[in-house]
Amino acid sequence: MRKIIVGAFVSLDGVMQAPGGPEEDRTGGFEHGGWVAGYFDDVVGAAVGEMFSAPYDLLLGRRTYDIFAAHWPHITDPSQPDYAIAEQFNRITKHVATHRPESLAWKNSRALGPDPIAALRELKKTDGPALVTQGSSELVHALLANDLVDELRVLTFPIVLGKGKHLFSDGARPVGFRLDGTKVSPNGVVIGSYVRAGAVKTGSFALEQPAPEEIERRKSLT
Repeated sequence: MRKIIVGAFVSLDGVMQAPGGPEEDRTGGFEHGGWVAGYFDDVVGAAVGEMFSAPYDLLLGRRTYDIFAAHWPHITDPSQPDYAIAEQFNRITKHVATHRPESLAWKNSRALGPDPIAALRELKKTDGPALVTQGSSELVHALLANDLVDELRVLTFPIVLGKGKHLFSDGARPVGFRLDGTKVSPNGVVIGSYVRAGAVKTGSFALEQPAPEEIERRKSLT
């Protein structure tokens, strides 16, 4: 059984768009691309390295695939920054949600087919490494809506971006997660790892016998 792990850089208000650079993704007039750079430190770098330390395949939406395919194949010199990650990304399998499978030119790229969710349900049943997302907000929204996410590895940066593509949408299926590990980097990045923990647990702090005002308040909401 393969796990799906969502890896994401997010702002305090949940934006995950264009963390890597100004021209990465200007969709919707986004003007703050590259917001991760000012907060990157050794602890953040180690967290990223840990995410990719175990065997994995990449799971990507088409926009993120195109961003990656225009960047990582061109890092081929061991002296270049990020060569170790580039070597992995170039070598491993990339599973891609796309309507244009014939245009996947990056080596070891595979289209998920006309129904990516159905394909992923079947792929999860097979033996193999974890399927790790990067970026790919629309695909992540679909994964969360269809209850396919096993782990969340979220790096939250101390910045508010105001608008942009978000990690979570209104369509996410309610589900509980358990904090499996956390660190705070010197630059204030909160690194959290969350694993599935069953259904959402609810309770109540209300009075056992509601006050008349509370009864009237509830009536006003119906």
